Amino acid sequence: MSNADLHPSPLPRSRPGFPLPLFLLQPLLARVVRRIAAENPGMFNRLGPWVGRDFIIDPIDMPFVLHLRPDPDAPLMRAVSRRRPPDHVARISGRFLDLLELVDADLDGDALFFSRDLVIEGNTEAVVSLRNALDDIDGSIAGRVADMHGAPGRAALAGLRRLAEKRKAKKA
Repeated sequence: MSNADLHPSPLPRSRPGFPLPLFLLQPLLARVVRRIAAENPGMFNRLGPWVGRDFIIDPIDMPFVLHLRPDPDAPLMRAVSRRRPPDHVARISGRFLDLLELVDADLDGDALFFSRDLVIEGNTEAVVSLRNALDDIDGSIAGRVADMHGAPGRAALAGLRRLAEKRKAKKA
C-alpha cells in the first residue's frame, strides 16, 4: 500500500500526459539544492530530527513530484514519477504557481493551508520544521534560483510571476 492510498488528497491530481524525460531535470535540481544548502548552512539547525529525511513536494498540475532530502552533507532534490514516489515523512501538495509563490516569499503558507489550496500529508511537525528552515533564508528562494541561471532564469521567473498575478486577479 502506498502513501497515496493511506493519505488521499482533496486536491485534483494532474492527468498523465506526454511522458516527461525526468532525467533532463535532475542536473538542474541537483545544482539548485546544492547551492541553496551551501549558501544557507544554518537552515539545517531548524530541521532538528528531520535532517536527512525525505519529503515529497507535489505540484499537482505537473506530471512529476519532487523528492527533497534536506541534508547538509548530501542535499537531494530530484523529479520522480508521481506513480512511484519514495517513502517520505511528509507530502506537501498544491498547484505549481502556489508552491512557487511560497518559495518566492510572496504567499502565506498558513492561508494556503486553511483555504485547502495547500495540502499537508504525513508528519506535520516535519513540515513545520522544513518551513522554519526555509524561512531562515533571506529573500526569495525562487529569485536566487532564477539568478543562478542568469538572464534566462530571471525572465522565466518574471513570466511565472506575471502568470501568478493573472491567476490571482481571476480569483478575486
